[in-house]
Order: sequence, then structure tokens, then C-alpha cells
Amino acid sequence: MPAASCTPAPADPEPVSAEPPGSTHRPLLTQSWLDLAFLHWAVDPADVAPLLPAGTVPDTLDGATYVGLVPFRMHRVGWLRLPGVPYLGSFPETNVRLYSVDGDGRRGVVFRSLDASRLIPVAVARSAFHLPYYWSRMAVRRRGDTITYTSARRGPGPRGAFSRVTVRPGERIQEPSALEHFLTARWGMHNSAFGRTRYLANTHPRWPLHRAELVECDEDLTRAAGLVTPLGDPVSVLYSPGVAVRFARPVVA
Repeated sequence: MPAASCTPAPADPEPVSAEPPGSTHRPLLTQSWLDLAFLHWAVDPADVAPLLPAGTVPDTLDGATYVGLVPFRMHRVGWLRLPGVPYLGSFPETNVRLYSVDGDGRRGVVFRSLDASRLIPVAVARSAFHLPYYWSRMAVRRRGDTITYTSARRGPGPRGAFSRVTVRPGERIQEPSALEHFLTARWGMHNSAFGRTRYLANTHPRWPLHRAELVECDEDLTRAAGLVTPLGDPVSVLYSPGVAVRFARPVVA
């Protein structure tokens, strides 16, 4: 991705809202995100600004921005209003993401990497959307009250980048904190394609969020994604059973 623009952050970014700011009547894509673990680390905005697309800057809360590692199950990706595909459209995925805001005040995420276990969706996402998808061996397994997500990258490089995360979901969060809303209530993504930065909006129901205990985290996906500063222990660990999602068509940011 190109280096971030020198344009300062907008004076009034859109409010952080647990509800989507609009609706998607004619979606480009539909899918469900299931059994998500959200692991987040606080970082200095200056450390991640060069990793963002042109025209965006790190989105911050109380002076910090965040790196997210989010493993989950993608379920039944579908185009337009067609039914979701049961096999090719359902697979484990793990993404490394940053938090962005553009000159119009739109908050979003920037995916530094997205590992997925289906080769055809990886190829389509890389060619059609210029998203940094990677083909990986992956699994999501439940054992007792824990969920383990594993990933080992096949390609394109760096081959062998991996993650193994185990969480124990806990009680439902009735009133998420400002940080929990900031990290999860994201209604679009920024990415670079064909020399331009684009914004792709999404809508879905309010997140059902649970506290979660981190049982195990062994990974180098964040380092492979360009995060060179040691991250230490995550400041937030959450779990969600998931939501159904609708994506609008991309617009130039």
C-alpha cells in the first residue's frame, strides 16, 4: 500500500456508533462472520501511519490507535442478491487490521493481511478488490469451552507466517465500553486499488459481544504485516458469535 497522506485528520470524524449509519439495499456482497475472536493491541499512531492508504490517517481513541488480529469463520459469501455459496464461500479466515479515517471523516479499517483457506476466493479477492489475501492452511476447533484458531500460510509469501489463538468466551457484554465500540463498530474499509484509495461500506446488526479469556496466542502474522514494534499482551480480548453482513459498492475516498 502507498504511504499515508500528509493531510491532517479531519476535525470532525463521524461518531463511533454501534448501529450502522445507513442501509445497503442493493449489496455488492453478502456474507456472515461467525465465531470471531477480537485481539487488540494499543500502538503509537506514528508507527502505523506509513502502512495506511494515501488520504487516510490512523484513527485514534485517547491518543492511541490499535492493531487487531481477528480470526473467525467466513460463511456463505454471495454476490449481489444471489444465495451465498456453501463450500467455496465458507472458510476460516484471520485478518490483521488497522484503524483509519479519511478526509471526509469516514472511519474504517485497513486490512494489512487476510489469510483464508479457500484458494479461489483468495485469487478473486486479490484480483478484483486488490485486497491482501493469502492462501493458508486453517482450522477453527471447539474443545469444551474454548475455541482454537490455527493458520499457516501457503502463499503468496511470506510463506509460513502463522497464528495459533485459543480463547474462552465468557459472559455477554450488556454495555460495551467506548474502546469496545471503537474496535468493533466499523462500517467500512479503506484500501488502495488502481492508484486510488477506495472506501467500501458495510452494514450488519449490532455486534453481540462477549468478554473472552486469552488462553494462547502464538503468531507472527502481525510482524509479517509490517508491524515491527513488539506488541506484548493485548489490551482487549473479545468474542462474538457473529453477524450477517452486506457490503455496498466501493467509492473513491
